[in-house]
Parts: sequence; structure tokens; C-alpha cells
Amino acid sequence: MSAGFQVLKRKRAVDAETTAKFAALPVANISDAMHRIVAGGPRLRPLHKGGVLAGPALTVKVRPGDNLMVHMALNMAVEGDVIVVDAGGDLTNALIGERMIAYCVAKKFAGIIINGSVRDLAWIREHDFPVYAAGVTHRGPYKDGPGEINVPVSFDGLVIEPGDLVVGDDDGLLCIPYDAAQDVLVKAQAKHKQETDTFADIGKGDNNRAYYEKQLRDKGCYFEE
Repeated sequence: MSAGFQVLKRKRAVDAETTAKFAALPVANISDAMHRIVAGGPRLRPLHKGGVLAGPALTVKVRPGDNLMVHMALNMAVEGDVIVVDAGGDLTNALIGERMIAYCVAKKFAGIIINGSVRDLAWIREHDFPVYAAGVTHRGPYKDGPGEINVPVSFDGLVIEPGDLVVGDDDGLLCIPYDAAQDVLVKAQAKHKQETDTFADIGKGDNNRAYYEKQLRDKGCYFEE
């Protein structure tokens, strides 16, 4: 091993069936099921035309502005993978553009996340392939290294291990750890059902006024009589 410059094999990955079930759920419901403390950070936004992201992570850590290891990751990823690139949040150089993304589409990857910049935004916006990034710039990358593949990465406190499930929609990104996937799935499905079932009754009564008024009074809030 050579810390900082190594290509490792992924030992495990969340399966396709579990991935599909998560893809049918709003990220907000998954977040609620994980106690609302897991998030990929507000800077990582969807740039593509539309559609959800869901798939096991193939992680990449690179030197800011350099995409040598990203190219290697494209050769290692398999159908359904999400390539997750930690470039330290640096926005100076774009790490991917339309040609690399077109390759991802052709290989049927599930998406790409760049904690850094991308370019060719107009092309990305015209396509449904999920692309999340922190910024956009026309300046291209260097290809010198170093970097690492299939090591843990972290975005604003969100730790992503190789093979963890990464999901995203218009609200943002989060990661479900491999060992917690089934437990989180059950809770997120229950949360989604509970919220969906309440829509039929919205507006028929008050908004739990008695409960919220009691909360406010208990906190010392003044109500004019």
C-alpha cells in the first residue's frame, strides 16, 4: 500500500434490488429515517436535466484540479455504480466534462458526484444522467496524480465508504452505510407511507393547533387574549 497514491479493490457493494427500492423513495424521507444528521452538504447540487441518483459508491480521492484517478475509476466502475470523487471542494479546475460523462452513460453507470467543479454545463443540463457537483468552470484538469481509489471520502462530515449506497434527488445527497441499508430501508418506507397517507386529510382539520399552542405556552410564549 502507498497512502495517497493507490488503487484498491472494492470489497462489497449494496445490491441492485436494494438500490431500486431506495430509488423509489424521496431523499427527505430517507434523511428522516436517519435522524436528519446525514447530508452531503448544500454545495453539491444536481446539474442534470432531472431524475434520481442511486447506486453503490466507487470512491475516488484526488489532488485538487487533477483527474488522473478519475479516468482510472471509469475503467473500474461497473453498471449501476456511482463514481464519488473527493477533490477537496476546490473549484479552480473542472474534473469532468461531456466526453467523460458520455462514457459513463454508455457504460450505464448510475451517476457521478464531484466535490469540485465540472464543465460543459449546457450538455449536462440537456441529459438525464445524474451529475452532482459543487461548482462549474471552463478550466480543464491536469493528469498527474496522486490520488486513491476505493478509500473512504468525506463531504462536509458525510463519510462514504466504497460500496455504500449513495442516493440523491433535487433536495440533495446522502449516503446509507452498507451495513445499515436494510434497517434504513424499512424505516424510510414506513416514513414515506405515513406521509403519503396523510395527504388525503390535509386541510380537513387544523394544523395540530392545540399541540403547537401548548408547546409555545410551555416555552413561555405570550398569547394576546
